Amino acid sequence: MPVPRIRHLALYARQPAELARFYRERFGMELLAADESGNHFLHDGYLTLALLKLDMGGEAPAGINHFGFHVDDIGRLCSELANEPVEPPERRASPRPYAEFRAIDPEGNWFDLSEHGYGVD
Repeated sequence: MPVPRIRHLALYARQPAELARFYRERFGMELLAADESGNHFLHDGYLTLALLKLDMGGEAPAGINHFGFHVDDIGRLCSELANEPVEPPERRASPRPYAEFRAIDPEGNWFDLSEHGYGVD
């Protein structure tokens, strides 16, 4: 089985459209999608970068929000995570375009799991 790879990184941004412009113009990233909430999803040919609109009334700070693994078998990985001191992964509540499950590592960092990938593989 291939090793799971980190293929997705999400940042909370005050101005995701402007940040997307910066990464597109300065680093050649491709815009995969933008939604009505103001979120922008970019790709560099390997990694997908999600620029999520910061809710100034929310509790999360600007910066890294979560990262995501592209895996072969979510069911198998979820079973293996049951042996770790973490909460079991849960299906994402909102219909995100890429990730099927959300989990939390032992230090409290959020990560996503996806079998179908993060846009361009």
